[in-house]
Amino acid sequence: MPRRPAPPSRSPQLALALPGEPTSRPGADSRTIALADRIVPYQLRRSRRRTIGLTIDHRGLTVGAPPRSSIAEIEATLRHHGDWVLTKLDEWRNRRRPEPLRVADGATLPFLGTTLTLRLAAGTRRARAVWHADSAHPQLTLFTVPGRDAETLLARALQSRARELFAERLAHFAPGLGIAPPPLSLSSARTRWGSCSRNPAAPLGAPDAYAIRLNWRLVFMPLDIIDYVVAHELAHTREMNHSPQFWAVVGSLYPDWQHAREELRRLSATLPTW
Repeated sequence: MPRRPAPPSRSPQLALALPGEPTSRPGADSRTIALADRIVPYQLRRSRRRTIGLTIDHRGLTVGAPPRSSIAEIEATLRHHGDWVLTKLDEWRNRRRPEPLRVADGATLPFLGTTLTLRLAAGTRRARAVWHADSAHPQLTLFTVPGRDAETLLARALQSRARELFAERLAHFAPGLGIAPPPLSLSSARTRWGSCSRNPAAPLGAPDAYAIRLNWRLVFMPLDIIDYVVAHELAHTREMNHSPQFWAVVGSLYPDWQHAREELRRLSATLPTW
């Protein structure tokens, strides 16, 4: 089975991806090849690597190849692994997304490793969201008013909670690298869990030398998965790449990162939408 290459670096910004709509990859050459009775499109990315590697995800097939590999060599590799390529492409194509969440009284959704129950009530003067403190059985009451939909109110309540939690987790892990927590912002991106950006105007070691963006939908994940993403992005303040040195930094902050990374990939296909 072809070895899955490390995610491509995007200096000065590194991003942790999540499933979304198929897209082309920056810096890649779009090509096609006939495998069995199918014409299969793929993205060819050349980089400083020694072997040809195949990656199949929500965006389709990507081939990573050394600069000197010929198209004939690349296509021979694809044909050799043709059955595996077609099987994995079909698995992604047939992967079903969960039904959209109906925001209604009594509806439930995943939240920090447990189940959050929604309650809807009529607001008196203004729309607001009220959290209930029971962490074992959390509830969120949405007080709605005419002209303000419950879906927007729910998203804003979750984003507010996400910002508080992410800031807390950054403050927990940043001292492990001897740095202050970088500035935090939330993302609603459909294709990234998080990113770390370098501020070229700030000197290294300055509090704003890096900035972290985290997807607020991480609140649908257990806390240990959130911690992995936080550790991943903080590690980019040391290594703006996905080299072995980078993963060593991740491991120093979060030793069980490999298991968490697999869980992140598995759970990302089950996120609620509305």
